[in-house]
Amino acid sequence: MRNKIFIAKTPFFIVGFALLSLAIQSCTGKNEKPADETRKYVIPDSLLKTLRIDTVQTMPLVSTISFTGMVDVNQDNQVNIFPLVSGNVRDIKVQLGDYVSAGQILGTVSSSEMANYSSSLTIAQANVAATKRQLQAAQDLFKDGLASSLDVTTAETNYGQAQAQLETAQRILKINGDNTKGVWEIKAPVGGFIVQKNITNGTSIRTDNSTMLFTISDLKNVWVWANVYESNINNIHMGDEVSVTTLSYPGKIFKGKVDKMLNALDPTTKVMKVRIVIANEKYELKPQMFASIEIANPENRQALCVTSKALIYDNSRYYVLVYNGHGDASITPVEVLNTTGDKTYIKSGLKEGDRVIATEAILIYGELNS
Repeated sequence: MRNKIFIAKTPFFIVGFALLSLAIQSCTGKNEKPADETRKYVIPDSLLKTLRIDTVQTMPLVSTISFTGMVDVNQDNQVNIFPLVSGNVRDIKVQLGDYVSAGQILGTVSSSEMANYSSSLTIAQANVAATKRQLQAAQDLFKDGLASSLDVTTAETNYGQAQAQLETAQRILKINGDNTKGVWEIKAPVGGFIVQKNITNGTSIRTDNSTMLFTISDLKNVWVWANVYESNINNIHMGDEVSVTTLSYPGKIFKGKVDKMLNALDPTTKVMKVRIVIANEKYELKPQMFASIEIANPENRQALCVTSKALIYDNSRYYVLVYNGHGDASITPVEVLNTTGDKTYIKSGLKEGDRVIATEAILIYGELNS
């Protein structure tokens, strides 16, 4: 009898325990989702409208060679001002770096030579007036029969010589500033910036001194001199495209071309100077700025190319975001072949025609990884 009761209760206990386990699993399953049901990040329409999406293209491969260099004035567009008279400098009106207009007075020089030029002009004017009166008197006397034709001819000659002396005195004075007060005014012959200044108030200057007083340049285009070492001379050619960057404008690239190659090595530095001409309408590049220079060197092969802004560097390798449409983007690792300015050549990871996100790539990359 006892054995029957024990056997009857055992199945009921097992069934109850099973029902309780199923209930617990059912409750737990409602709060968990399978891994494959995790929602994928989709680029919002508001962000999608602002994105730049570029297409991967096959382009001629261009490598770059880097050099150091220095910004210099365009010497073809500069004017050096030398002293035309001797004297003492006073009243300097400009400083290094000032912009001046053509004809503007830069300073004055008290000069005995200018005083002599002024005196010569006064004497010449007096001689013209005197010889003119003598000529009129000779002509009147000749009409009255009191003077000969020779007297008239002599008076005409003297008058002509006096006029020639006056014209010479006027020209000399005009060349030297046309000032009759014994002062030479230093005037700017052209408009531009004062890029050199070698005098101060009180300086004594002489015409036999070769030192220039001022140098003026418009700086609308400048020269950049690149230092090319002997191992790279064969890779530089006239007309090569050049990218120049400076410490003052990080991230900004100034474009130019190789304009001249000095086919001789500097005996001290053992480098060849290469001249690059760059437009400088905003006057951002200034003389004596240090410059980093990259010169393009085309190769006889092609490679896939994307904009450099599309690249993301993370975990010691490069990635791009391939756009698949409808807000869907995928992270794609790539192997970089070479970077030239704003272009990057890809060795592997992409194919021609792929579309890559070129703006806000880091933001979207972070969302895809989160």
